[in-house]
Amino acid sequence: MAIAAGRTFILVGVLAKALLIASAAVMAKCWPATSLGAEARPHLRLATFSCDVTPPLGGHPLIWITPATTIEDPLLAKGVIIEHGKQRYVLCAMDWCGLCNGTYRQLRHTIAQAAGTQPSQVALHTVHQHTAPYTDGDAQKLLDQTKAPPRYVDQQFIDQLAQRLAEAVRQSVERLQPFDTVGASQTKVEQVASSRRIMVDGKLHMRMSSAKDAVLWALPEGQIDPMLKTVTLAVGARPLVRLHFYATHPQSFYGDARVSADVPGLARQRLEAKEGVFQIYFTGCAGDVAMGKYNDGTPQARDELTDRLYQAMQAAASATKFRSAGQLQWRSVRLKLPVRQDRGYTLEDAMARLADEKRNQVDRVRAATLAAFVRRADEPLEAACLRLGEVWMLFLPGECMLEFQLFAQQTRSADFVAVAAYGDLGPGYICTEKAFAEGGYEPSAAHVAPHSEALLKAAIKDLLQ
Repeated sequence: MAIAAGRTFILVGVLAKALLIASAAVMAKCWPATSLGAEARPHLRLATFSCDVTPPLGGHPLIWITPATTIEDPLLAKGVIIEHGKQRYVLCAMDWCGLCNGTYRQLRHTIAQAAGTQPSQVALHTVHQHTAPYTDGDAQKLLDQTKAPPRYVDQQFIDQLAQRLAEAVRQSVERLQPFDTVGASQTKVEQVASSRRIMVDGKLHMRMSSAKDAVLWALPEGQIDPMLKTVTLAVGARPLVRLHFYATHPQSFYGDARVSADVPGLARQRLEAKEGVFQIYFTGCAGDVAMGKYNDGTPQARDELTDRLYQAMQAAASATKFRSAGQLQWRSVRLKLPVRQDRGYTLEDAMARLADEKRNQVDRVRAATLAAFVRRADEPLEAACLRLGEVWMLFLPGECMLEFQLFAQQTRSADFVAVAAYGDLGPGYICTEKAFAEGGYEPSAAHVAPHSEALLKAAIKDLLQ
């Protein structure tokens, strides 16, 4: 029998917080962990896979509706399959800006089927570069019911991509090999991340991914998590794959038709070429963190940011100390966050905007993504946690603000906790109640209500128990 734990909870945002948490426990469907002696413990095996997910020139648009005209470097989906007894788990990071709703479910199901597992044991995330597609097939279906719909999703391309991804995963399964140790290391990243939300004398200043204003550069770095965390799976002290986790918006430039894996992709591939070790990069809870204090959008700035991130990744790799992988546990949570009901965010409001052919096309697309999420009322989000010994890897949906990563790390302050956000991006931003009160960009792009904060934190706390 595999040593694994899987749980499913549905948290409903219509009751008081105490009742919500109590209800979650009552409604749990559990598969408890099994404690076995060392002689009975199932072997651990892994295999890595990589798939080119670059859209063709002039084809499937980048965020939001701009077709690519230049490919500076390829976009990749990179992942690892971990086998524990009869169970398999997949961790995959894709160089896209976002996967939402039906498109997210399609690719996640494709990966699960190819890996011989179930979707609830697949953590599929995007790195969130803005030089890549942001895709919601459900939103495109709504747009297609209107006059002169914007071309936001090329479903034929998505179907072809799914086939390529499935083949890469299937081939990977044939290469499963044993591993027995896990390494955990972290290092401080210098002059890359900075807060997007700076309060000065009670006034909120927004500093986005790039800035050309000296006043914005001069503002303090603000609250970030400066540590890049690296998890290494190995045989003894021989690394087989490294998984890096860092919280910042990953783009140095955006808004034009250039395709690029940008700073994290360039740094990741540079380290892979040097080490000969497979590298995967996950973006943490970066909803309110970006590179704006250190980035003016120039090629020189991108080179400098890439080098700083690379140096941190290299330092973390060099500092890795290995321990026995120990017991593997997987937990998953089904999470139903309350949709917004305030003016401008109801289903009726969204449907009216997406159907208005006189509106800006990007505004129509954004309205369609909101409507698509609201209409999926019976399809919860999912969060998951993979534990190997004293290493915890947490996988969250949505564009989470930094607070959720800090909360996760505080919940298990004595352990090593790495966090990835940007799973299913159907909910858009997941903000704190404080951010809603302050205003600014992030709450304006949230599809879920302010009290989602308490629900997501309850789910995080349960996953990390």
